[in-house]
Amino acid sequence: MTQPTETDTIWVTQEAYDRLQQELEHLKGDVWADITSKIAAARDEGDLKENGGYHAAREEQGKTKARIDQLESMLRRAEVGEKAADDGTLDAGMIVTIRFAGDSDTEQFLLGSRELLSMDSSVELDVYSPTSPLGAALLGKKVGDTVSYETPNGKSLSVEIVAAKPF
Repeated sequence: MTQPTETDTIWVTQEAYDRLQQELEHLKGDVWADITSKIAAARDEGDLKENGGYHAAREEQGKTKARIDQLESMLRRAEVGEKAADDGTLDAGMIVTIRFAGDSDTEQFLLGSRELLSMDSSVELDVYSPTSPLGAALLGKKVGDTVSYETPNGKSLSVEIVAAKPF
């Protein structure tokens, strides 16, 4: 799977967007101030080579900065939409169950973005972007439809849409 680029749109509900924005503000405010205080206090203790508190605070600062950068990137790329309607028509923000042609097993996944999953950590699903080959083929289709799509390696696959419900 390829890493998202800065131009990849992520699909989120307003609720998810607001939660991500709140997390960003919290990290840039209280959390960053706390880490800065820890680093300053550790520096005041003297020799930084032997100062475990300083190194731990710097590591925490690095992780927090990485999360801040990630959140800022996601929010720049976010496309906010309404929660998917429960009308059987596939849209971003739905849990979709499909069956590959010739197979009796089903596969369930979220059609949307990982950020939607982060709102409920008890849910473990694969995530397919609406812009992925499978996701794009499914958008706008209905339960019971069979669709074909081309995989990145050029193979054509057919899937039957077994079920779909809003996340």
